[in-house]
Amino acid sequence: MVSPAEQPYNYVRNELVEPDWRRFPGWKDVTEVQWRDAQWQRVNCVRNIKQLRKLMGDTLEDRFYEDLEADQRDMATMSMLLPPQMLNTMATDSGTDAAATTEAFYADPIRRYMMPVKSDRDAEWPSHPHSERDSLHEAEMWVAEGLTHRYPTKVLAELLSTCPQYCGHCTRMDLVGNSTPLIDKHKLTLKPVDRQDAMIDYLKRTPGVRDVVVSGGDVANVPWHQLESFLMRLMDIETVRDIRLATKALAGLPQHWLQPKVVEGLERVARTAHRRGVNLAIHTHVNHVQSVTPLVAEAARTALDVGVRDVRNQGVLMKGVNDTPEQLLDLCFALQGEANILPYYFYMCDMIPNSEHWRVSVHEAQELQHGIMGYLPGYATPRIICDVPYVGKRWVHQLAEYDREKGISYWTKNYRTGIELEDPEALLRRYPYYDPIATLPEAGREWWAANGK
Repeated sequence: MVSPAEQPYNYVRNELVEPDWRRFPGWKDVTEVQWRDAQWQRVNCVRNIKQLRKLMGDTLEDRFYEDLEADQRDMATMSMLLPPQMLNTMATDSGTDAAATTEAFYADPIRRYMMPVKSDRDAEWPSHPHSERDSLHEAEMWVAEGLTHRYPTKVLAELLSTCPQYCGHCTRMDLVGNSTPLIDKHKLTLKPVDRQDAMIDYLKRTPGVRDVVVSGGDVANVPWHQLESFLMRLMDIETVRDIRLATKALAGLPQHWLQPKVVEGLERVARTAHRRGVNLAIHTHVNHVQSVTPLVAEAARTALDVGVRDVRNQGVLMKGVNDTPEQLLDLCFALQGEANILPYYFYMCDMIPNSEHWRVSVHEAQELQHGIMGYLPGYATPRIICDVPYVGKRWVHQLAEYDREKGISYWTKNYRTGIELEDPEALLRRYPYYDPIATLPEAGREWWAANGK
């Protein structure tokens, strides 16, 4: 309970800090030159439990590894891939005591979504009955391999299906990354050059598209010469006015975006964009203030210095990670005030399999939106978004109807996707979205127990 004399949130400016990677036994001799090297970061990613054990030495108890192994065997939709930079932001105050370090890892918000363990998952409802591998139906809306035309004026170009790091909650878990024991991933079949040719051809033939999100996977995994060539070809299309580069690597592997060849190439692209009146932006994905370090700020400022118009953050709202106003505001102030990254969106975690422990309900998201208003500058106050299947992004207060007991909200839309051009009911229909069952009142949980399985 906040007293009348107190504010619910008190802003304190905090200096960004790069955690000391030498606290991990496996990195005790790693120099700063090595740490800043993108190739060293990629080579030394943690890809499996054996490598994690080697890194941690005797500082983690076996019960954590057993929990992690059980999750990878039974529940994980994404394989393990953690760059040192990302792993170094976990359990930043851990020491050499195994019991304390283990508890610090269990409690850590970055670990919770980058390295999920089985005990994190919802034991009764790990997946919602309406969860799907491609929960947003992006592949249904492909107009060329990897090119999703979901909105009237915008497309998503998935250039590849890999990332420098894999997040447990990935919305594209059906395509991105290596297969897991639970999920046999779909594959892109065309050669990269043929895929890009098909995308460019469609955009030339579709002048109503003005905005291209270049993604994947993560554009940081596209060889720079290929990415630069594709971006230059996009800017040759007169009707393309906005280009957004999607890369979590700005936070997970900022060393990539600080490489001289990448910085020089980005400057060439930015100068061309400015000359042709194209808005070039980078969209990254940071979910917790621990991820905002001096290297991340340096990478963002370098992109701005060479002419990128904006660097923006699209986080994901997740229980146990950033589901309080304090956590969101701490993150947003670090991004906007210390790293020149504009807080933009926080998406509610999508309804993919085994994600129920991360998801929050619509009414919880509405309360969070209310809780963060009035503290940040208006232009830097992020919108909390529900990405409704077959509808698209909607502010969490835009719902048309809400059954709180069963956790079913209904949404409308004002445009047709490419697969609905001949559907006369598309703009009249109400589209459902489902709260996680654990957040429902007892009557709602009983209803799903009787009807959901």
